[in-house]
Amino acid sequence: MTAQDDRERARLVQAGADDLALTAGPPAGQPAGTPERSAAATQIRGSSILLLGRVLSMVINFGVLAMITRYLDKSAFGAFAYALSLVSLGESIVTFGLDRAVTRFVPIYEEQGAYNKLFGTLVMVTTTVVGLGLSLCLLVFGLRGWLAGSVIDDPQAVTLLVILIVLAPLHALDDLLMGMFAVFAQARAIFFRRHVLGPGFRLAVVLLLVLGESGVTFLAAGYVAAGVVGAALYVGMLFRLLRRRGLLARFDVRALDFPFREVLSFTVPLLTSDLVYSVMNTSDAILLERFSGTAEVAAFRAVQPAARLNQVVFTGFTLLFTPLAARLFARDDREGINDLYWKTAIWLAVFSFPVFSLTTSLAHPITVTLYGERYESSAVILALLSLGYYFNAALGFNGLTLKVYGALRYIVTLNLAAAVLNIVLTLLLIPSYGALGAAVGTSVTLVAHNVFKQIGLRRGTGISLFERRYAPVYGAIVVAALALWLVQTLAEPPVAVGVALAAVASIAVLRAGRSQLDVAEVFPEVLRLPVIGRLLR
Repeated sequence: MTAQDDRERARLVQAGADDLALTAGPPAGQPAGTPERSAAATQIRGSSILLLGRVLSMVINFGVLAMITRYLDKSAFGAFAYALSLVSLGESIVTFGLDRAVTRFVPIYEEQGAYNKLFGTLVMVTTTVVGLGLSLCLLVFGLRGWLAGSVIDDPQAVTLLVILIVLAPLHALDDLLMGMFAVFAQARAIFFRRHVLGPGFRLAVVLLLVLGESGVTFLAAGYVAAGVVGAALYVGMLFRLLRRRGLLARFDVRALDFPFREVLSFTVPLLTSDLVYSVMNTSDAILLERFSGTAEVAAFRAVQPAARLNQVVFTGFTLLFTPLAARLFARDDREGINDLYWKTAIWLAVFSFPVFSLTTSLAHPITVTLYGERYESSAVILALLSLGYYFNAALGFNGLTLKVYGALRYIVTLNLAAAVLNIVLTLLLIPSYGALGAAVGTSVTLVAHNVFKQIGLRRGTGISLFERRYAPVYGAIVVAALALWLVQTLAEPPVAVGVALAAVASIAVLRAGRSQLDVAEVFPEVLRLPVIGRLLR
């Protein structure tokens, strides 16, 4: 490699670091020449804009869901939700785990200056996803008659599946493109496409559905059209990004190096990760439809998005974590990864707690307000699912860290065990308890899966099993959650009082963790704010 190549590589790596920090220079309140932030602080700060976008998209999506559930009858909504569940399974098959190859291998190849492998990886994963996606669509269309007669009892669900299955390759391609923007820390581009345009398109479709008094078939077709437009926009944005960074000049189709063995030996075993979440996401709907009908599918699916609000912060921080951890792994900076992991985990635990406190202690009024009296029985389902999703968020990115380190055997074994556990629990519980049994099975599986992933951190990565300095924070979370549950169970206070108590508990948790959050390094400008500054200082 020439000296010019070395300089260009250094420029590109620095550009990525600058983009990740989301500033061209020091942030407001931080004079030039001050020491660089730690990797953890950089990741947390860079993820803040994605978290903001995630909150925005969740608000829009909740409005969309509420409009759909109120407009469609329960059977039509259940059929639509059932078809989307199968699309989610199809997306996992089409993606083939290759989205993880982008976020792990591309930053490593860029650190090494292996641009032929970088572009070879992109070409390989894209063509694979497109080919698998087209095959899946043709398969579902060709077998639609058999599905209607042998697998799915509701003919309307089959019709919707034939339309919505096109979303499987579109969403898979979207995931690959989003991974590329995450590698180069283009948080603003991800914010615009993922959290503004995508939800905005779906909202427009639902508004047209209601105003035009159309049916659920129109809704499905509109979702597909929105997916096509979104994917096309993402492709154009990616080409502009590569050109701006000077990477397109390094693309040589004759010199492409396709790292099939490296990528597939990593991604194929990790398909079991997709299996676990697909089993939890899809088997519940399939078994509920089989044993209890689409009404029970609706009872479960209606509140699941509210429970997943507990992972808003988790999801907002996910995209930038893997590429940065992969860069630290390429540099053999184990201390940096340990610091990145635990600082990120404590931020996730503290800032996810307000949602957890609301979706558990106030599950009943939230369910009735959002979805109406006919979904009142789903309140306990919301509380149970919230427990599992919050537990998953509060322990941090244990699964992603294991994948960055390549602890494949442990991950595969654990994922298969979790999938079997979920199937066994749902088979035992759903026939007798319906949607409630599905909620218990999902929550128990999430908790058990994450406990063993945490144990694997110490064995597979050297990251500490638990950082003692964070014990007071997690202790405060447990105490606050139990106190809210006891008050709600014993006193049943009015909704306004319950919201106020949840706010007080959340502030108490924030105060307990203010020193471990290290806001002075991550967001020094926040400390200058009158009220928040005093709270966090």
